[in-house]
Amino acid sequence: MGAAMNVIYSSDNYYVVEYPTQHGYELVDKRGQRGTFFQGDVADRFVHSLQDAVAEDASVEHVDEFLGGFDILLNQPLVVH
Repeated sequence: MGAAMNVIYSSDNYYVVEYPTQHGYELVDKRGQRGTFFQGDVADRFVHSLQDAVAEDASVEHVDEFLGGFDILLNQPLVVH
């Protein structure tokens, strides 16, 4: 049985997936085909910051700009299987 997951954000550039049983979030740059995984306290800070960004301005442009601030952390190549 696979791990439960919820796509909580998706645009042409990024998607964010929540893995509740692992208390984690995956951030993927679709165009760059790379991503990273946040877990524990870091995941909590990430999702709270994402919620604040959405509350400030829920436009795709604003949220994508916010997520672009994490580009330096996206060091895992995207593998499709």
